[in-house]
Amino acid sequence: MTNVAQDKKVLNFIYIVSAVIPVAVGLLMIMPTEWKMSLGMTENTPVSSLPLVHAVLNGLTFLFLLMALVAIKNKRIIIHRTFMISALVLSSVFLISYVIYHTTHPSAKFLGEGTVRYVYFFILISHIILSIPVIPLALLSIWRGWTNDIEKHKKITKFSFPIWLYVSLTGVLVYLFMQPYY
Repeated sequence: MTNVAQDKKVLNFIYIVSAVIPVAVGLLMIMPTEWKMSLGMTENTPVSSLPLVHAVLNGLTFLFLLMALVAIKNKRIIIHRTFMISALVLSSVFLISYVIYHTTHPSAKFLGEGTVRYVYFFILISHIILSIPVIPLALLSIWRGWTNDIEKHKKITKFSFPIWLYVSLTGVLVYLFMQPYY
C-alpha cells in the first residue's frame, strides 16, 4: 500500500470514528433510565465506581500531555511520542469506560446552588462542546506526528493540544463538582 493510500485509509477511519463517537455518547445521554437499569446494574457493582476512575484517567491524560509538551520543548522526540501515545491510550480507555458506565447507570444530577451552579455548568458545557472536536484533532495530530509529517503536525497541534488539555482538565473538575451526587 502506498503512503497516499494508507494516509487516505487512516484519515477515513479518523473521520468515521470522529462522527460515530459523539453520536453514540449523545444517544447514551438520552437513553431512558429504565433501559439502563434493565441491563442488570445496581449501585453496588464495580462499575458504579467508574466516575472516580474517569477522573483519574482524565487527570493522568492531563499530566501526560504536559509532560509531552516539556519533552518536545527539550527536543526529546521519543519521550514526547511516548507521552502522547500514553495520553491517547488513557483517553481511549476513558471513553470505553465512560460508555460502559453511562450504558448501565442513570446520569447523576448536579444539585449545587448559587454561583457554584453557574461555574459548574460553564465548565460542563464547555467540556462537552470541546470534547467533540478534540477527537479528530487529537487523532489527526498523532497521525501526522507518527508519520513524521511535522509541518501538518505543528499546524494542527496549535488547536488540538490546548483543547485536549482543557477537556482532560475539565473532566477532572466535572467529577469533583459531581462527586457528592454519585
